[in-house]
Amino acid sequence: MPVIDDLIAGIEVELEAAQKRGTKAIKEVELIISKAGQEGRSNLTPEEDERVSQCFASRDQAKADEAGINVKLANARKVKADEQERAEAQRTVAPTETRRAAYDQAARIGSEERTYRPDTDRRGKQFLMDISRQFLFQDVEASARLAQHMREERVERAQYMQRAVGTGNFAGLTVPQYLTELYAPATAALRPFADICNVHPLPEQGMSVNISRITTATSAGLQAAENDAVSETGMDDTLLTIPVQTAAGQQTVSRQAIDRGSGIEDVTMQDLFNRVATVLDSTLLNQATTGLSAAAAATTYTDASPTGAELYPKILGTAAGVEAALLAMGSPTHAVMHSRRWYWLSSQMSSTWPLINWAGLPTQAGGTADPASSYASGVRGVLPSGLKVVVDNNVATNLGAGTNEDELYVVPSSECHLWEDPDAPMFIRAEQPKAGNLGVLLVAYSYFAYTFGRYANGTGKVSGTGLVTPTF
Repeated sequence: MPVIDDLIAGIEVELEAAQKRGTKAIKEVELIISKAGQEGRSNLTPEEDERVSQCFASRDQAKADEAGINVKLANARKVKADEQERAEAQRTVAPTETRRAAYDQAARIGSEERTYRPDTDRRGKQFLMDISRQFLFQDVEASARLAQHMREERVERAQYMQRAVGTGNFAGLTVPQYLTELYAPATAALRPFADICNVHPLPEQGMSVNISRITTATSAGLQAAENDAVSETGMDDTLLTIPVQTAAGQQTVSRQAIDRGSGIEDVTMQDLFNRVATVLDSTLLNQATTGLSAAAAATTYTDASPTGAELYPKILGTAAGVEAALLAMGSPTHAVMHSRRWYWLSSQMSSTWPLINWAGLPTQAGGTADPASSYASGVRGVLPSGLKVVVDNNVATNLGAGTNEDELYVVPSSECHLWEDPDAPMFIRAEQPKAGNLGVLLVAYSYFAYTFGRYANGTGKVSGTGLVTPTF
């Protein structure tokens, strides 16, 4: 009974949304009243009064919606019960004197294979073709396969289905999970830095993430004499509001390419996923005001003839500043740099070596590299101080007065916070806004939020003329 089951599932999602609206309204009222209490105010401001009234109105509307939805849900469940009774009656078989074959006396348990599987549709061609054919031709078989796939997703990944709701037929299909895993490693800048961040699940609702920062700490001091007052400072915090952003890409594919092309769907899907991953990572590094380049405390390295031996103390100076800012709250763990900076450092020769090396590093080496590593495969090597090197070509190379400088970042991965959907699922939608041009629009998108701002100077960078385009 897929039709009634889908209907019930949709009503349950609608009911949950109404309940969350009511809960959210009450929580906002509690927050407003709590804020007034913390500020020692006996009354709310006119704006707060108006907002409280709006919240209660929203709460009342949500309750009314819940009542109506519950009636609708009860009726749908009655319909399902009636259908189950009819189905049970149809399955009833009157006993006969016919003798069963011996093999029918054994019970067998099996499982149905997924509609789209890596062994039969490794690159997702059938999946994307079905999407296109359903929209272009209203293909019945393609529609049936897509509907079956979505029922499988409701069973196996039900927690993500709320985000896959759209306005048209199948406008919000969940991409088979094996395809997102397959297409992540591809030729693009991708997301090496994002992959080492401290990842959290993105909240189910809202377009911002709020966290509290203690900006005024308590105090302690020596008591001057017995019974004298001891040191006291009122603790205070500041709300850090982090916006939820959307990384997205689209591609209009011609009907001719879909009908007569070979491998067009593979390339299109792969490239869309790669672009979304790349723009997310680049945003973390380069976004104005909040990106790592803007948030990191700068250490300037000025040199007309830079060398690796001169750059290394700057890296350690940056690491020292990060640890001084964080103290017991964290320590620098990674050095993030462009691939050109990593290979330049690897090319540098020296007859001297650090006084203190990280355990396990050769005494006369300026660091180590993992011969098995490659771009976007994780840590590329380790510096003598123990900083793990991550190479990321989303690091800008057009900085400085000469527009030819890059930057090197020293970060504690624990303080690089990134919120994403659990398991980072992406969704695609196929629509026909360009039907007159025989075009089909494909869209890939993902929601995320990030911050490096929990602690001032909690991240650092080395920048300046010493990081111009290297020569080898």
